[in-house]
Amino acid sequence: MNLKKRILVCIILLLFLAVMCMIGVFSQRSIQAMGNAIQEADSKKIALTFDDGPHPYYTQQLLKGLKERNVKVTFFITGQNVEAYPEIVKEIYEDGHLIGNHTYSHIQLTSQNEESFKQEIRKTNEVIREVTGQDTIYVRPPYGSWNKEFEKELNMFPVLWTIDPLDWCSSDAARIVRSVCSKAKENDIILMHDQYKTTVTAALKIVDELTQKGYEFVTVDELLFD
Repeated sequence: MNLKKRILVCIILLLFLAVMCMIGVFSQRSIQAMGNAIQEADSKKIALTFDDGPHPYYTQQLLKGLKERNVKVTFFITGQNVEAYPEIVKEIYEDGHLIGNHTYSHIQLTSQNEESFKQEIRKTNEVIREVTGQDTIYVRPPYGSWNKEFEKELNMFPVLWTIDPLDWCSSDAARIVRSVCSKAKENDIILMHDQYKTTVTAALKIVDELTQKGYEFVTVDELLFD
């Protein structure tokens, strides 16, 4: 075989190898993309939310456990506690959790206190912004009392819940876990309160059990708008 033919054969072989490599890369990417799509399709989203905080001790214990599990949740915090524990609020924000408004003093809306209620919402938005530098558009009205007309007036979106294990009145963490896990289904919003040791214990156990069952914990905005 003369030199020109050898060179031509080498070029053809190199081109063939290059094409095969490209096919392999694209196939690998396609398989990976398909795997990710299947995993995403199999994932059932659920949201864990905490009201009334932050607490000077238990919220930090909860944050530590959530970080270890790489789980994001939503905290509906009161303005009073934002002012009392700004560093914890900052930690919540920096850890990537969603922060919502729970009024300033945990006031319940009635027909007689609408103006005071709205003032508390606005004041809490201000103190949250002072600590985090970010506005919040989500509000959980205490006891679920809300006036739909406020949504446009305050530019706030109310977030209620679908599962309430009444953790605030129970000292039995196992009971709280059973109450949540036996009812949990896709797109549920779980209501808890980061003011109690029992709640922290139960919440982390709930995360572990539902994660094993294929649930993905997300912040409430992902459930409401995705």
